[in-house]
Amino acid sequence: MKQPPLDELLSGCRSNDRRSQQALYDRFYAYGMAVALPYCSDAGEAREVLNEALLKVFTGIGRYDPSQPFTAWLRVIVVRTAINRYHHRMREPDWLELDEALLPPAELPSESLDQLSAEELLRLTQRLPPAYRLALNLYAVEGYSHIEIAEMLGISVGASKSNLSKARARLRQLMDLLKLLL
Repeated sequence: MKQPPLDELLSGCRSNDRRSQQALYDRFYAYGMAVALPYCSDAGEAREVLNEALLKVFTGIGRYDPSQPFTAWLRVIVVRTAINRYHHRMREPDWLELDEALLPPAELPSESLDQLSAEELLRLTQRLPPAYRLALNLYAVEGYSHIEIAEMLGISVGASKSNLSKARARLRQLMDLLKLLL
């Protein structure tokens, strides 16, 4: 079955047409998951972030500028939703005392570390503490400056730089641990 053009789907979404919303959801689900996964600890959390982001898309579709790429607008909403989730979680007490990031991954790759796939690297990145994971993704993937990251996360520029440095160091530790286990 042929998919309707994007502008037709967006028009339907503006009219709160459920079929258009479902078609837009289906069309951009994989893209949204690819954006959300690096910011989340697992696929379940990424689905929650994506669903919340798409709800924001449906309720705020009138703010979308059709002269801009839809995927860029969606990406910003997904990333900001992940950041909002991080802020919300920071207000919740964390009772976990074990440093789960240093536990070996459940599924070990069969290849050498030189040949880590994107999926394996994503799994290692997901083992980072949330603050480190956010700093790494916002800086290395999204290309934000430390000043922009600090503003988005409500931290100092120094904290942004420190979190990025610690993320890289922890990633190296995880990769070294993985190398020992192979």
